[in-house]
Amino acid sequence: MLQVRPFDIEIGQHKVMLNIEEARERGLNAGDRVRVRTKGAATTAILDTTSGMVKLGEIGIFTEALKDLKDPSTVDILPAPKPASLCYIKSFMDKQKLSEDQIRSIVQDIVDNNLSDIELAAYITASYIHDMDSQEVEWLTKAMIETGERIHFDTHPVMDKHSIGGVPGNKVSLLIVPIVAAAGLLIPKTSSRAITGAGGTADLMEILAPVEFSAAEIKELTEKVGGVIVWGGATNIAPADDKLIKAEYALSIDPYSQMLASIMAKKGAVGADAVVVDMPVGPGTKLPTPEAGRTLAKDLIDLGERLGIRVECAMTFGGSPVGRTIGPALEVKEALTVLENKGGPNSLKEKSLSLAGILLEMGGVAGRGDGYSAAEEILTSGKALEKLKQIIEIQGGDPAVKSEDIVTGENCEDILAPVGGYVVAFYNKRLVELARIAGAPADKKAGVTIHKKMGERVKKGEPLISICSSSDWELESAVKDAKRQMPIVVEGMLLERYPRITEL
Repeated sequence: MLQVRPFDIEIGQHKVMLNIEEARERGLNAGDRVRVRTKGAATTAILDTTSGMVKLGEIGIFTEALKDLKDPSTVDILPAPKPASLCYIKSFMDKQKLSEDQIRSIVQDIVDNNLSDIELAAYITASYIHDMDSQEVEWLTKAMIETGERIHFDTHPVMDKHSIGGVPGNKVSLLIVPIVAAAGLLIPKTSSRAITGAGGTADLMEILAPVEFSAAEIKELTEKVGGVIVWGGATNIAPADDKLIKAEYALSIDPYSQMLASIMAKKGAVGADAVVVDMPVGPGTKLPTPEAGRTLAKDLIDLGERLGIRVECAMTFGGSPVGRTIGPALEVKEALTVLENKGGPNSLKEKSLSLAGILLEMGGVAGRGDGYSAAEEILTSGKALEKLKQIIEIQGGDPAVKSEDIVTGENCEDILAPVGGYVVAFYNKRLVELARIAGAPADKKAGVTIHKKMGERVKKGEPLISICSSSDWELESAVKDAKRQMPIVVEGMLLERYPRITEL
């Protein structure tokens, strides 16, 4: 038996650690799969080795595995057989079609943490190189739904919205959810946190109210007020998806079949009857051309039919940010301004009303072509704001919050136009980079405010953007980076000069 040395660190997988000499004596190597047993409990984990962190006769066990073992003082360790799903992954790598049972086995092993990082990376890479056919994608989606928690509502229809991402400042869910809920429809919006962006919907909503709830709580809250805006990662809904996304992020790839399954699995798991998918199209997005958008729309609609979910897709303009703010607090403030009917950017209002209108039509509370005007009436009448207050309150926030109450970064600096003219180029990714350098999304007060968008006239010395942060040194870094490579180009601007001074 080995003495347990607990490592109170969550690493996203079941892992244990042995002294390298201990491992050699037992015929084990780093990366091996092992079975760890104690009285009344056992788990499978991936082995790592160390020369110093763990002594001979000890075993280091990380948080995830400790929970399964119920915090033992001593354990035994044995080699564990490789899961059958590894054979199926190898077949997939060899371009062989997978059966429904084989796909389910792979997904189950992902959920149960039976695959190492390398093994999971092999599956993701194979998915990227060899796309699944429509039947395999259906099986994959169903397996992702069935291996996690599911929500079954007593009232229908249940509506949902998804964005494939790629455009910054896309805060539209803060408007769409209360509009749809105010119309009498159910909309349990599970959202993500930012991975590469400056703020996911869950990051934004967290400024207004807690966002971490179980599947049972999401059902209860939604049935009480019509909608919620919560973090999907706090649930066990389609848990394989979160693990796959982490692996994809590390590899900087997004396999097409996985994207389809990821979108629809989360919607199927929350019991959605109808879904509108926001598909930003334009340079720098996931869909550079309308043709690419139409292909994705066709595949999503087909997959939805296979799952019994009605899907409509809306190609939206992705050439510039939605609204004029990027960063959690700034975006929340902007969204509340629109809900309070105090103005706000037209792009945010128009996109939100268009998508909400489609959902109202799909839900049967507005006729075909009348959804936009119905959504607009709900917004301008104040019903959407009142519904958002109800959602905030039931999630544990302050329903009296107003746009002026939202605090943004106290350290701010303007980036000025070096010449006068018209804005002729807009680099979305650069704006996101600047918001992240300023501290977003970890610093929810940090971000970028855009003063001039495409085609707008600007005078020399006028602000193009403002950068805000809670940290003066992070602000300094962001400002320096913005001046090094401007995110907005005004006609006539000198982009770069050669040779550089350092080369002379």
